[in-house]
This record gives sequence, C-alpha cells and structure tokens, in this order.
Amino acid sequence: MPRFYARRRLSVAAAATALISSVALFNAPTASAALPTPVSAATARTYLASLTVATEDRTGYDRDLFPHWITQSGSCNTREVVLKRDGSNVQQDSSCAATSGSWYSVYDGATWTAASDLDIDHLVPLAEAWDSGADSWTTSRRQSFANDLTRPQLIAVTDNVNQAKGDQDPATWMPSRTAYRCTYVRAWVQVKYYYGLSVDSAEKSALQNHLASC
Repeated sequence: MPRFYARRRLSVAAAATALISSVALFNAPTASAALPTPVSAATARTYLASLTVATEDRTGYDRDLFPHWITQSGSCNTREVVLKRDGSNVQQDSSCAATSGSWYSVYDGATWTAASDLDIDHLVPLAEAWDSGADSWTTSRRQSFANDLTRPQLIAVTDNVNQAKGDQDPATWMPSRTAYRCTYVRAWVQVKYYYGLSVDSAEKSALQNHLASC
C-alpha cells in the first residue's frame, strides 16, 4: 500500500515511524513520476568514459545565475508542469497551481497529497553544474539547464530529501531506495554528457561502481 502523509511533524514516535517507513520501502508502489527515461546502463557507461575528469571549482556560484521555474505555457511554470507530470489525479487552479493530487517520491518511497511537500529536484544540482563547466555558459544556456523538461533532469520528490541531497554528487549521496539508484545514475550521466559537463574523480568512480551493477 502507498504511504500517505500529512505535513511532517516531529513527535516522540519519530523513531518508530522511521522503522515502519524503512520496511515499507520494500513494498513500494510503482512510481508515478514520469522522469524522461534515461539512456541504458550500457550507453551510460559509454558516455561516462568520454566525460572529462576535472577538479570542481565553486568560485563565483550564485543560484540566481540559473533562472529557474520559468513560464512554460499560459500561467504554468516549470515547477507546476513537473508536479502535473509526476503526480496522479493532479488538479490545478486557474493560475496552474496544483490544488490536489498524490505524488510518489521515487527517492524515498513516500507518497504525499500536498504539493507543498514536494520539491522539484535538479537531478544534477545547479551548483554541481557550475562546478563542472556551467560557469562558462551563457545565462540562456543555464536557464535551459535549470528548466529542462526533455532530459531526465527534473523530478518531484520529498522536499526534505531534496534538501538533504543539496548539491551532492553520487560519490556522497544516492537515493535511499536502492531500486531507483540505477535509474538515477543513468540519468546523471546522460545529463552531464548532453551538457558537456565534467566529473571529478570520486564522482566518476561512484558512477562506475553503480553502473556496474545496473
């Protein structure tokens, strides 16, 4: 059965809830998220072999250099488009804001019924992209990256999980649901390859290890 949550609250039962949640992950429902299907593991391995290995450089990074949640059509911005795409029975108001529906977070196996409990994750984080070559891009290209609905780059997930991920790459962070990790690394490599971004040595090793078991 899917796990439906109201807004999270801290309580004395937190430890018990965490234990129950971890068990439930093994019986998670089919994900409703419609992330564009990433390339195969074999293709991802080929792509990864061709990526430049370089030390990351965060100098000058500012999130505002990546204009995001731009208007996609009518009054719908990128966030609302992804919420509609990744949810089930999503209803939107006249301004395109999601007013009801359910969303299954493929990273952690939780199901939510309030859009406010979801973040739209940049699978390859904006800061990671900056570190890997986006510092030399035009603002227009950074905007395209931050709002890319064609590549497997944007997905609706539990907000706390996305915030815990932050700007980490697969060397230091992976989805807690092991069943999703192959999809995650295939998508990561595809996005980096498409945008000509580099990888650092630890990141490449982690990606190779995960892809080997896909």
